[in-house]
Amino acid sequence: MTIQLRVDTTLPVPPYEQIRAQLAQLIEHGALPPRERLPPVRQLAADLGLAVGTVARAYRELELAGLIVSRRGGGTRVTDAPPVRHDQLLDLRAADYVTAARRLGATDEQLLTAVQKILGGRTPSR
Repeated sequence: MTIQLRVDTTLPVPPYEQIRAQLAQLIEHGALPPRERLPPVRQLAADLGLAVGTVARAYRELELAGLIVSRRGGGTRVTDAPPVRHDQLLDLRAADYVTAARRLGATDEQLLTAVQKILGGRTPSR
């Protein structure tokens, strides 16, 4: 299976986080099935024009979340039964939001106001 990932270095979200989020979404939605082998870190880094450490960090984050497992000589694969713990996924999504908002310079009050707007059913202005 060929993985199509895109990294936009002009975004405030770091490249490793863009990779992590895209792979997590592919795994969560079944586009990357259990036991599917991921590209080696060096290959993916070369394909995306990124440093090896950037891709390695994304893989480490995914492994910590229990979505992938790396074995010497066996490569990196999607876990047999990726954990579907909604509270954990919610925490990850909240952390993604806070990280991205912080990079934009948002304060705690602005973060909470934005969430309250969405919860109140108001769509964000673009």
